[in-house]
Amino acid sequence: MKNKIIIAFVMFSSLVFAKIDVATSILPQASLIKSIGGENVNVVTMIPAGASPHSYEPKPSQMLSISKAKIYFTVGVEFEHAWLPRFQSQNKNMIISNSVKGIKKIAMASHHDEHEAHNHHANELDPHVWTSPNNLIIMATNIKNALIAVDGKNKTLYTTNYTKLVNSIKQTDKEIISILKKTPKNSKFMIFHPAWGYFASQYGLIQIPIELDGKEPKAKDLILLMQTVKKEHIRAIFVAPEFSSKSASQISEATHIPVIKVSNLGYDWKAYLLTFAKAIANQK
Repeated sequence: MKNKIIIAFVMFSSLVFAKIDVATSILPQASLIKSIGGENVNVVTMIPAGASPHSYEPKPSQMLSISKAKIYFTVGVEFEHAWLPRFQSQNKNMIISNSVKGIKKIAMASHHDEHEAHNHHANELDPHVWTSPNNLIIMATNIKNALIAVDGKNKTLYTTNYTKLVNSIKQTDKEIISILKKTPKNSKFMIFHPAWGYFASQYGLIQIPIELDGKEPKAKDLILLMQTVKKEHIRAIFVAPEFSSKSASQISEATHIPVIKVSNLGYDWKAYLLTFAKAIANQK
């Protein structure tokens, strides 16, 4: 009888305290999910730090995690277009939750949009929505609602954690505004891959990409970019560890301006947003 009671208690405990297995594509998204879900969620991130959402292929161990996931929180990166159908076929019961629902997408920037309307990025929407605090709040709201939908008994916890997270995002926004207060409106920065469009849009900045149609620029394009650096008084070039820094280094050597490495794919979204804002502020 005693053994039966123990077994029953263990089974009851595992049901009451069972964590929700969730998966997502990128680390900033995982951070939001964990902030809201707390100890109630196990989060698996498909794209590790330093890998590119444009080309990463999941490992067998990650595919195994997908088979256990109750929810997959999408963010709209290229990786998902290639792999989400396979994930769905592997786990037909997995809920697909769109974390970026309600976010108005903007066009990807191009360094010669004004000259060539047929440019690769001209009709491509920018997926890097997580670089804007305003968008992070929308994403957090979608995540909270999805967790409550599958685990209503913990609604109070998710709502409380969500409120704390939103307050943190709003505070970060205020800090960025303060950091950029002396940076003139429409200040321009140069970057290899145009992954900071939403940050630029929220804070009145303009990004000038180095890449051309997703590739390294040719010699003639490099010359034009070097001329742009001087014309626009650009003081730094940004590169991400997920992409090549070859052309940025060439421009840097020719124009004597520094190359700054910063990624927006880290787990600590607050840290990379503030790091980027400070780097921008030091340009002027």
